[in-house]
Amino acid sequence: MKGAFYTGKYVNLFRKYGYDEKEIEKKLEDAYMTIFYGADDERFYFETDNDMAYFLDTGNLDARTEGMSYGMMMCVQRDWKKEFDKLWKFSKTYMWNPEGEYKGYFSWSVRPDGVKLGMGPAPDGEEYFAMALFFASNRWGDGEGIYNYSREARAILHECVHKGENGTPGKPMWEPSNKLIKFIPEWDITDPSYHLPHFYELFALWADEEDRQFWKEAAEASRQYLHKACHPVTGLAPEYSYYDGKPYRKDNRERYYSDSYRVAANIGMDYSWFGKDEWQRDCADNIQRFFCETVKGKTDLIYEIDGTIINEKALHPVAIIATNAECSLAANDTKNRRECVDLFWNTPLRKGDRRYYDNCLYLFALLALSGNYRIWMKQ
Repeated sequence: MKGAFYTGKYVNLFRKYGYDEKEIEKKLEDAYMTIFYGADDERFYFETDNDMAYFLDTGNLDARTEGMSYGMMMCVQRDWKKEFDKLWKFSKTYMWNPEGEYKGYFSWSVRPDGVKLGMGPAPDGEEYFAMALFFASNRWGDGEGIYNYSREARAILHECVHKGENGTPGKPMWEPSNKLIKFIPEWDITDPSYHLPHFYELFALWADEEDRQFWKEAAEASRQYLHKACHPVTGLAPEYSYYDGKPYRKDNRERYYSDSYRVAANIGMDYSWFGKDEWQRDCADNIQRFFCETVKGKTDLIYEIDGTIINEKALHPVAIIATNAECSLAANDTKNRRECVDLFWNTPLRKGDRRYYDNCLYLFALLALSGNYRIWMKQ
């Protein structure tokens, strides 16, 4: 299959399954308005003084590079430049490190008032920042200062690859020997949900010219890594793993748990955009078969990656439903695919203090399944 990068066509699975176009758009608009401008106990976008805003992790009461970069991606997909710029200004003002070991990286967690809670970075934030900034450059054009989006994106990726070279302090976010993203720069392990080959394909077009071959190779390395990390029967991935795909068996990180859910979504997106890896179809089928047939819809539990049930409740059950549906973009057209899409359509946004993570993944799934999660190229 040739993906949307080559054809310019994005699959609207909701419409394929008979949902009304106006209802699809209403569902998407309602989700955006709830997350950004709903009541205080529904939204998690909050504006501050000096034209800034942050996404609040409502379970931990901080702002994280994960959420800030997610918010920027949501905004550029919806053509919300004002909100995008506010989130980016907060990120660059309070999270970016201008000096020291983490110079050029973003502190992964800050308080809503901007005080840093953790100096080190979380690499998934950097890759989403860079991708959202490239899309902003292509959709809106570059501005001045921090709003020169493409320059900012290239600077982020340069640090991710080259930090620590020539005696400079710090470590890169991608392991140079195998081109796999790290969980954090200091640890020689990875997080399966950080692997975004569909982003790396685009970085290979828009990053500094000297690094473009690196990103081409990183895209293929991540695809091959996921073959090893995802269980061959269930399709489930652990939260963290070693570079060979074997689960990281400390602190229960070998389980299918919160971070892990994003792997299904990422597989769906990579296949939808580029269609380079037919294995992704089998993996998506395995995931959907596991939830629809093996455990028959039990999306509120924790699992070992082989499918063994852990008698504990999942922290983010709506996220499981959303990402199971999003991997439909790779799955074969089976009854399980339809079941996952229908279940997601009939699931509302989450409420309560854990709504942030679930509803981020919910909105991305809405965008993807309605054909609105798009590659923005220069016109």
